[in-house]
Amino acid sequence: MMGKAVAVAHGAATIVNAIALGRGAAFGVDLWTKAEVKLTSEVGVFEVKITSDPTESTLLVEKTVTRVLRRFGLEKSFGAKIKTESNIPAARGLKSSSVAANATALATTTALGKTLDDLEIVKIGVEAAFDAKCTITGAFDDACASYFGGAVITDNTNRQILKQTQLPKDFAVLFHVPAKKAYTINSDVERLQTVKPLVETAFEKAMAGKLWEALTLNGLVYSAASNQNASIAIDALAAGAIAAGLCGKGPAVTAVTPNDKVDRVKAELQKYEGEVLLAHFNTEKAKVL
Repeated sequence: MMGKAVAVAHGAATIVNAIALGRGAAFGVDLWTKAEVKLTSEVGVFEVKITSDPTESTLLVEKTVTRVLRRFGLEKSFGAKIKTESNIPAARGLKSSSVAANATALATTTALGKTLDDLEIVKIGVEAAFDAKCTITGAFDDACASYFGGAVITDNTNRQILKQTQLPKDFAVLFHVPAKKAYTINSDVERLQTVKPLVETAFEKAMAGKLWEALTLNGLVYSAASNQNASIAIDALAAGAIAAGLCGKGPAVTAVTPNDKVDRVKAELQKYEGEVLLAHFNTEKAKVL
């Protein structure tokens, strides 16, 4: 009998975008992606269905499964049918790729009847993102925040977790999500590198535990560097958010908001075109269902 498994990984949001420094920070949110992997005897044949957004490329999922098979020397033994389902809008800066890679890597490993160290599963997803050309830094910070939950600060270049922090319970996370997609790989890296000293300051704040100051500073800096509208974040702050800024390379904007200010902040975000998603901090690790 061929193996089958389903795994879920949760979403993440940017604290410090790693593009300028090669170091970054992110925190987990309770949005999710599920991946179902069924092994087949059709060697090297991968059938992928992205049920929540069928227009998206399936390459990352295929590369992730291939990497797991290769890790166990089984790439000449199996193919797979993979189905993913998610409530994370793709290509808006909301870490949909990292989350899908985590869920797929965990499900594939389990379908093979194998186990891997958590960090190894994360790193397989990061390598697959490079293989699929959907990342610039490998997004190790996003992948760790997605897989482990809580807040993580990482050295993406050397794939090391520098710091992990639990998050308080009395906050919500609002995302303003424009309709238009933007792919990380199309970012103007040279232009984003020009703001490196300011991103360094945001990173130092994150390391010192000032996560929300870091998020806001990072968001404003990257908004300016990539010609995106910083007013959305400023309006969220004015309405009571404790932190707001561009999520990843955008165009989504994150607003971390005390529970009693959610309605006010949401009303401000709704003045701009696009949808507003409500989430909460995630503390749960990725898991097999």
